[in-house]
Amino acid sequence: MNVSHRLVIITAIFITCLITANVIAVKLVSLGPVILPAAIFVFPLSYIFGDVLTEVYGYRQARQVIWLAFICNLIFVIFVWVGQILPPASFWEGQSAYERILGYTPRLLAASFLGYLVGEFANSFIMARMKVLTRGRWLWSRTIGSTVVGQGLDTALFITIAFIGTPAFLPVMILYHWLAKTVIEALATPATYRLVNYLKRKEGIDVYDDETNFNPFRIADSSN
Repeated sequence: MNVSHRLVIITAIFITCLITANVIAVKLVSLGPVILPAAIFVFPLSYIFGDVLTEVYGYRQARQVIWLAFICNLIFVIFVWVGQILPPASFWEGQSAYERILGYTPRLLAASFLGYLVGEFANSFIMARMKVLTRGRWLWSRTIGSTVVGQGLDTALFITIAFIGTPAFLPVMILYHWLAKTVIEALATPATYRLVNYLKRKEGIDVYDDETNFNPFRIADSSN
């Protein structure tokens, strides 16, 4: 199978953004009165590149990349856990810091994985369906519209599952996270246009998902 090197690059950036976001999300930053995780500035990039994947290569290709990113993130988490339980050297003093930064709880992992899958598939589905309905016009409406729904579902699921029942849970956190991610996506629209147009021109493709099976679990058959 001939795989475009441009598709490989987009996929690599998509996965890198996702894993990076999961690592730096433990740090909270203060932007005036608003408290947000440091990942707020990198995680939206995964949605931007997810939009690019769906817009240029279609939902079927995006579906495969979403699952590939999920598997890569799972591998990362497993080996971070292995590194945590291995006995530290007697002279090494970083065990507590390692556990504090990289020690994911089962609840946080469940929240992160579920939010990611639901959000990314919703984002890709809406992108693909809106492209068919608009016959490829108004790209900005698809990128922003899909992000509003995808990021909204992702944020609501993650924060609710991860923090409900704890002192850290505040419903307004969902609103702050969702608004910040949507604003970043909107600001990136000109760059998204340029990248999409470049890829369509270089790849010579512009996929429309007129007859696509949108089942997120149908990944073995690339023709549906």
